[in-house]
Amino acid sequence: MNKRSLLSLFVGCVLALVSATAWAQDLHQTAKELASSDKDKVRVAVEAIAKSSEPAALALLEALAEDSLRIDAAGVPFVAGESRSLSPVFGGSAKPSGALSAPTLDNSLRRQLEPALASLKLGFPDPKVRLAAAKDLAKSRNDDLAPLIRAAAAKEKVAEIKTNMLLALAQIDLHGDDKGLKLAALAAITAAADASFKPDLERMVAKGGPETDAAVKKAAVTALSVIDSRLALISVIGNLFYGLSLGSVLLLCALGLAITFGLLRVINMAHGELLMIGAYSTYAVQKFFTAYFPAHQDLYLLAAVPVAFIITAAIGMLLERSVIRFLYGRPLETLLATWGISLILIQTVRLIFGAQNVAVANPSYLAGGIEVLPGFVLTYSRLAVILFSSAVTTFVWFVLQRTPLGLHVRAVTQNRQMAAGMGIATRRVDVWTFGIGSGVAGLGGVALSQLGNVGPELGQQYIVDSFMVVVLGGVGKLAGTLAGAFGLGILNKLLEPAAGAVLGKIVILALIILFIQRRPQGIFALKGRAAEAM
Repeated sequence: MNKRSLLSLFVGCVLALVSATAWAQDLHQTAKELASSDKDKVRVAVEAIAKSSEPAALALLEALAEDSLRIDAAGVPFVAGESRSLSPVFGGSAKPSGALSAPTLDNSLRRQLEPALASLKLGFPDPKVRLAAAKDLAKSRNDDLAPLIRAAAAKEKVAEIKTNMLLALAQIDLHGDDKGLKLAALAAITAAADASFKPDLERMVAKGGPETDAAVKKAAVTALSVIDSRLALISVIGNLFYGLSLGSVLLLCALGLAITFGLLRVINMAHGELLMIGAYSTYAVQKFFTAYFPAHQDLYLLAAVPVAFIITAAIGMLLERSVIRFLYGRPLETLLATWGISLILIQTVRLIFGAQNVAVANPSYLAGGIEVLPGFVLTYSRLAVILFSSAVTTFVWFVLQRTPLGLHVRAVTQNRQMAAGMGIATRRVDVWTFGIGSGVAGLGGVALSQLGNVGPELGQQYIVDSFMVVVLGGVGKLAGTLAGAFGLGILNKLLEPAAGAVLGKIVILALIILFIQRRPQGIFALKGRAAEAM
């Protein structure tokens, strides 16, 4: 770069700095006029501020529109916040000098401020401000702002902002009389596939509707078709996501049941109550953190995972040692006994926590979601449940496939007598297996607490589905439980929109009955001598 280029660059920077300084000084001076009692001066000041591109200009007009602008005796503007706090519009730590005055905000000034703010925001250098303004204008129809929006859209280079500006125009032009503007509005709606226009489009294409032009009607039909296709796609994607979420919940519910049912052949009707106890354990940990560690409230969920696992595992081991060990080989007796235990657990929880449902709040990092498509949000809580179920499944697989306990469990599952003959303490394997299965159910309760309220009847909602998953997947097969849970979850959510919740459940149950008749062993058949004995 030669000396002349450097000199030109330096002069340009100096001129830009001088121009910015002059703009700032003019803005300071203009802001003083907002407190004038002369309405003409205030009107001229608003027009001048609307032409500025300074961030302070936007703050001035927004504060004026919200009636929170205050100007001291020296003409310095402040924004009045909550608790009577004042913050200077032009930054710094300036304090008010003398008495504060508030500009008179009458209807005439309000009518002037709306287009002035729209003009300022639509031409603002910050693209975030322009995008927010375009979205706001797209939600509210104001025919008077059409020229401003049209001029801003013609200059806009950012595609997303321009699309929203065109949609804001479509809100206006669609109700006008100009055929060309209507067709342009319909083209913008078709390109964006914005579902908010669907009621207007349905009125346009209806027989006897207000629209009589054939070309406009045809364009409206095309736009409506595109919107319907987009809504159908969003519905399918949403149902698949909710199906994965439901499948993850079913997997957590059925995983422990698959372990105990596969090894011990125990029909544990109290398994749902172990889910409920896991959820209440999460609630208790939340209350503990609220009382003793309020500054670390969001960490309660991490602490609840081991607490729920240990509590439900201990309860499961106690049940196995005290009741179930005497009923092995008698499945009907285990069904009745565990059903009685489930009633005892429900009443115990009612005595401790009350009969009403309790709410477990999501931690801040699980609040909200990601909007991947207009009208479809991937909530963080459901994403967390999917990831959590994957982690729990990996944990169970590791225990069963990579630990001595898992080796013993698989040996006892294949042939209990042969395993005992090889020196394996089958009774000890039984109690530890029942404990792990119960602990996994408690982890399922932790996940359920993040998706809805927790109540004493929580487990009853999932026990039947859990048995269906285990039977469909194949007794004692982890891969079968995984396939059955996600298969049932996705199928259930795909059938619900068309058949309804109740009829959808009936259809699924009928399909499972037909499948089991053709393949009694389930999706993945159990191998070994235990399979021959079933």
